[in-house]
Amino acid sequence: MDIDTIHTIQATAYVIMTGICVVLLYGYIYHLYSSERKGTRDYEKYANIALDDELDSKPLETTSPWDKKKNKGESA
Repeated sequence: MDIDTIHTIQATAYVIMTGICVVLLYGYIYHLYSSERKGTRDYEKYANIALDDELDSKPLETTSPWDKKKNKGESA
């Protein structure tokens, strides 16, 4: 295997991996935007975790295992 062939393979792999990372990043950004817009999550609450980091501060979300099963449509 020639050194030029290795460089070509490395360059192709780099471009493909960079493209995959870009697609994943934009997909994640779209997911965050759409869930914020639908109202399923409020990410501003999560951003305030760094400012309100006390032992006695209230939890952001209170859920129980029974609520999770009800949301999935399973029986308890």
